[in-house]
Order: sequence, then C-alpha cells, then structure tokens
Amino acid sequence: MADLIYYFGTMDSGKSTLALQVDHNHRSRGRRGRVFTSHDRAGEGVVSSRLGLSAAATEVPPDFDFWEHVVHELTHAERIDYIVADEAQFYTTRQIDDLAKIADELDVDVFCFGILTDFRTRLFEGSARLVELADRMLTLQVETLCWCGERATHNARTEDGVMVTEGEVIVVGDVENPDRPTPQVGYEVLCRRHHRQRMTAALAKAAALSPDVLPFD
Repeated sequence: MADLIYYFGTMDSGKSTLALQVDHNHRSRGRRGRVFTSHDRAGEGVVSSRLGLSAAATEVPPDFDFWEHVVHELTHAERIDYIVADEAQFYTTRQIDDLAKIADELDVDVFCFGILTDFRTRLFEGSARLVELADRMLTLQVETLCWCGERATHNARTEDGVMVTEGEVIVVGDVENPDRPTPQVGYEVLCRRHHRQRMTAALAKAAALSPDVLPFD
C-alpha cells in the first residue's frame, strides 16, 4: 500500500535538500520516480537547494493534472514507483487530491515537501489539503533560528527591509507598484514573538544602534 507523506518546515529547514536526497536514495535502489516542483527560486522546472544541489523537475502550474500525467505515462509503458513533489504548498486542492488518488489507486508512493504557512501565518492551500489527507506528516529536523536565537516558526516577507503582512501569497521576484520604484522583496524566518512584533533582523540591528526605545507594544 503506497503512502502520501508530507515533510514540512520553515524556509531554510532543508526541505528541497531532503527532496533531492529522497529521490537519490530511491533511484539508487533501482526504483523509478518523477520529480515535480512549483515556483522554485532557481526558475522553472528545477528543484534547487540553498546548499547548491539541484535537479531537473516537471513544473506544476495551477492547471497541471497529476492524474492525467501519471496515467498517460503508465499506459505508455513507463514505470513510476514514486513521486517527489517539492514546493507542495503552492499546489491546488485538486492537485493534492490527485496525488492522494495516485497513492491509493495506482500504488505509487508520494513524497511531498513544503511550508505550512505563508508570510501572513495562514495555511497555504496545498498544505491545508495535505494536513487533511496525508498518511503521515513529518516535521523537518533541521532547526531554523530567529535572529534572537530562538527557534524560528514563522516565515516573514520584507519589502525594502520592512516586514509586510498583506499582498499576493506567491511572490518569487519583485513586487510591482506603479506609484513607487519596485521594492526589493526578501524573506526571513522569525520566532512567533518577533513575527507578531514585525521585528526583523535589520530592524533589531537598527534599534540596537538607536538611543530610542525598541518599538514593542
């Protein structure tokens, strides 16, 4: 019986590294699989790790049909023993449903990797459905740290160094705004307390150099 497994963590927790390792381990034992991704930082059709590892993958746009894709390959004499699905938080509910169906009806193991919540602390669509359907959910063991040294639990988005809590859920490149120059978009991980206070590493450093009191509520 195949499983649908979701490995999740914050940014910088090594999810893409583990996705590549899982693919390598299964391939080295003679199993044949397929690797999928969506909105990877390195561009379309690639799974990349911040450690410098990368591999070719099939890009998953919102209209991609996992069931049709896999059935087509299987009926054309291709062998698929497992699926590695990176950046699964960006998949649609229907796509996660298809991955569960593939595991149940085609006996193909499905390993998903992703982030639970977005920069607004809300569940991504794909992650929410995986929470509901996955046979197992496994927290990535690489612990990420907030600038204060505490365990990081939240992902923060910054524009020109200022933390924001509104905007498009998926922003890989710059954010367009006709009223001002295009801001630089960045991400960092924070503990819950500093995410609530919007206290990024840059703001904390600036505050430490200022004679003013830190802007805590």
